Amino acid sequence: MSTPTANWSYPTAIRFGAGRIKELAEACRAAGITRPLLVTDAGLAKLPITAATMDLVKQAGGPVALFANVQPNPVESNVEAGVAAFRAGGHDGVIAFGGGSGLDVGKLVAFMAGQSRPLWDFEDIGDWWTRADPDGIAPIVAVPTTAGTGSEVGRAGVVTQESTHTKKVIFHPKMMPKVVICDPELTVGMPPAVTAGTGMDALAHCLEAYCAPSYHPMAEGIAVEGLRLVFGNLPKAVANGEDLEARGNMMSAAAMGATAFQKGLGAIHALSHPVGALYNTHHGTTNGVFMPYVLAFNRPAVEGKIERLAGFLEISGGFDGFLAAVLDIRKRTGIPHSLKELGVDGSKEKLIAEMAIVDPTAGGNPVPLTKDGSKKLFEAALAGDVAAAAS
Repeated sequence: MSTPTANWSYPTAIRFGAGRIKELAEACRAAGITRPLLVTDAGLAKLPITAATMDLVKQAGGPVALFANVQPNPVESNVEAGVAAFRAGGHDGVIAFGGGSGLDVGKLVAFMAGQSRPLWDFEDIGDWWTRADPDGIAPIVAVPTTAGTGSEVGRAGVVTQESTHTKKVIFHPKMMPKVVICDPELTVGMPPAVTAGTGMDALAHCLEAYCAPSYHPMAEGIAVEGLRLVFGNLPKAVANGEDLEARGNMMSAAAMGATAFQKGLGAIHALSHPVGALYNTHHGTTNGVFMPYVLAFNRPAVEGKIERLAGFLEISGGFDGFLAAVLDIRKRTGIPHSLKELGVDGSKEKLIAEMAIVDPTAGGNPVPLTKDGSKKLFEAALAGDVAAAAS
């Protein structure tokens, strides 16, 4: 079966299909961009895929410049440097290219290019987004090269505040890219470990969105199908990076997870964010580590929903069967079972617990997340003891 080709307009204009990166120059024109700045991370910038992508714009007669001062866990200075490059180059839009780091920084550069207030004035708190000048937000074309964050269809960017080592979410509705190109061929070069880690991010987004207690049936339905795609395709994509059908399904699942999580996230992300900020761990992999512990912790509030989900996914055994399936997919894709395997120790447990309960994602957890609950989850994940996480 070949990878299908489709045009979608939900939640924004998405050009999905193998080889569609060739439409990049036209996509920029459709978004009103004539002088794009391509923003990506430092590692990806060195690979042929980035040079080839820039050539597609140049061959169409358009000028394009590269900004790649982006860390795997982006910090505010990355955004500031990108904004300076955008302004100095007289650019009128951004091509956000890469995994979550490149996509988020690209979107934040476009957002901040025409703002006069500091970045942190637009944190996703209350109506802070209304402080922004919407006319100062440059258009964005997003091109994911991984299948995990789904940032290509999101209205926010995650960035670490260096002074506090805290991951913060910057939000504005106009940060949504005008056009997205989802080309699974771009993900073929991802190593198995990166494929697994980013895939776990997509799984976490879908699972937490499904379990979040708020009412949003549309998001919940998208999350359920996203979960089916991950369980059915992530092991295949990890085992054979050339499997375009599995790659395409994972790319769809990633976008679905990010579309769904407007319903809410939860303790997986609330704990993963501070661990990533303090220990510089891979975000998706860290989500994968925390997943079964948080699932066990949330059991009293989600058991019935998980039983329905297991039925849809044709997983026998109800909640216990689903938990076993999560443990199995982690094992099959090489995700560590404990935080210790990520190089995390217990020295910052108290700080992590304090950071987790104020993380913007904590409020979506089905069981209210307290400091004691956060410590319990961290200790269970550190020890690799799923039973110890049960509420």
